[in-house]
Amino acid sequence: MTSPPAQLPHLCVSVVLYHSELVRLDETLGTLVGAVQAARSSGLLGAVTLAVVDNSVCGEYHGALQQLLERHSWDEAGFNCELLEMTVNAGYGAGHNEAFRRHAADLHLVLNPDVAMAADVLQQGLEYLREHPQVVLVCPRGEAGDGGPAYLSKRLPTVLVLVLRAFAPASLQRLFADRLASYEMHDLHAACVPAPVPLASGCFMLVRGTALRAAGGFDERYFLYFEDFDLSLRLAAQGQVEYLPGMRVRHYGGGSAAKGWRHRWWFLRSGVRFFSDHGWRWF
Repeated sequence: MTSPPAQLPHLCVSVVLYHSELVRLDETLGTLVGAVQAARSSGLLGAVTLAVVDNSVCGEYHGALQQLLERHSWDEAGFNCELLEMTVNAGYGAGHNEAFRRHAADLHLVLNPDVAMAADVLQQGLEYLREHPQVVLVCPRGEAGDGGPAYLSKRLPTVLVLVLRAFAPASLQRLFADRLASYEMHDLHAACVPAPVPLASGCFMLVRGTALRAAGGFDERYFLYFEDFDLSLRLAAQGQVEYLPGMRVRHYGGGSAAKGWRHRWWFLRSGVRFFSDHGWRWF
């Protein structure tokens, strides 16, 4: 296979797993290959490294994951694929940081294992970053697994808003519908034009490597939840965080409240840390 021109940007894609559904991961990887091929055909992308980080600490799961990856023809697709088996689960951000440390790429894509992407998603993002040097991160327009909107860009939260979203029954959420819609930036989603945003979802973050390294990557004190919000705010010191509706993804993830008491505890603990780090906003 002919290597891509050296002057084109190197992209590192990191995917962190913890007993994640492998069928969904397989779909994610398939759409990733299609997006990389489209970006290369447009002359926007050079080398691609895929770092799959297994935080599961489970030999049986790791073996199944290895078999899944071996079914893909990474060399033919022009990928350097590596599987990293962690000996301890230090959290979502720590897993991505391991990939960042190993690969000082021009661009990094932080990707969840449950995200399916449009074929032109990288083409759209890379073109925008090339034309807007002040932008350090682009965040896509999201769709939920059921086909409804998934609001992946957010305004700064208040304690009230996060408690409502995570724990309140639907009847109570309806009473605060306007406030919740403002937090989720429904107005931005409806306008469907690129715009600066305060916070970007960690399910899909296309970031300049220089800005990511200057920010220090994810803060590993956040085991799970809010590490993406924290990183968004620290990246904003390096440049602009931007919502780009031409980038389209489908995210199958669920809310913390639907995942049991352990996730609720992680959500609360990380929420307290986030407000302690960036200021308490109650209402």
